[in-house]
Amino acid sequence: MVVSEPREQVDRVSTLELFFDLVFVFTITQLTTVLVDDPTPRGLLRAVLMLAVIWWMYGGYAWLTNAVALDRAARRLLLLGGMAGFLVLALAIPRAFSGGGVAFGLAYLLVVGVHAGLFTRASSQHTVWAVFRLAPYNLVSALLVLVAGLVGGTAEYVLWTAAVVLEWVLTSRLAGIAGFQVAPSHFVERHGLVVIVALGESIVAIGIGAAGLPVDAALTGVAVLGLLLSACLWWAYFGGDDTRAERALAAAPAGRRPALALHAFGYWHLPILLGVIAAAAGLKQAVGHAFDQLQVEQAVALAGGVGLFLAGNVLFRGSLGIGRWHGQSVAALLALATIPLGAEVSALAQLLVLVVLLVAALAAEHAMARSGRLGAAGP
Repeated sequence: MVVSEPREQVDRVSTLELFFDLVFVFTITQLTTVLVDDPTPRGLLRAVLMLAVIWWMYGGYAWLTNAVALDRAARRLLLLGGMAGFLVLALAIPRAFSGGGVAFGLAYLLVVGVHAGLFTRASSQHTVWAVFRLAPYNLVSALLVLVAGLVGGTAEYVLWTAAVVLEWVLTSRLAGIAGFQVAPSHFVERHGLVVIVALGESIVAIGIGAAGLPVDAALTGVAVLGLLLSACLWWAYFGGDDTRAERALAAAPAGRRPALALHAFGYWHLPILLGVIAAAAGLKQAVGHAFDQLQVEQAVALAGGVGLFLAGNVLFRGSLGIGRWHGQSVAALLALATIPLGAEVSALAQLLVLVVLLVAALAAEHAMARSGRLGAAGP
């Protein structure tokens, strides 16, 4: 149980945190490029392993700025040091499994070190002790990633997997999360902004896919459909769930908030972000080849990305008890049925059906909200 103590109050996301998130845009772009360049199970495995370790520590920085106010020059400089680590890490992503793993590992060590050092500036002694328990596990995970870059080969994948399991499965059980404190309004806003940043990559993917092509009716149509797809994903997450999530965290006892936050904003945001990355990779190909058949892997990325995003959002809702209607679950499954459209008909056909499917699911959800069977899901 967390004992309440006076602490620095962090109520709103600062502009420095927003600046910090610019690195996350680049990280998502790099991971999307990995899937575009290698749309195979091997490329997907690499993207999943990298996203898992990156999101563990990026989420850790969200917990950090939730507990430590960035109102002093020394703290801001330390956070900028962590930002530099994430930038180098992002630069190393394309070659992390082909000779660039050492750079990734060293940058990750810097990210972990800055995180632990800055977290000790928290005014709550319970939080400081919680960080002392957690930091060694983060350090071991970073060392596993670094050694993976040194050894290469099959062992590289084994060590990366071990790092992911240590972070996402063992750390919370062995070190525990008691002692951390969660300020609901800042915490929810912080993670919402990360999702917005990630969704921005899908818009960037449209622009990259359209580069060098004449802006005619066909390109305009497929680009707008791509925008509508991203808008639907935005609506699925921000159509009321963010507000209800804040209320759910605020209503929970202080001692239970860390566990709720870890599951809802840690575990279940991982498939949400992976979904954005996969969908962006599919969109990049769809926009540039609207009337062509997609490769099966590209069609899977587009449909699977949408399905993963929706599935993650359903799990996010369920963990906080803020909406249990299964419409988005059904839509996630039906999204996979569009794969043959992309592979056998055209990218445009798959994109169009995905948009219609999402609009129908959101409209049905909104209708249920108006009938009183679900909390408001839209404006």
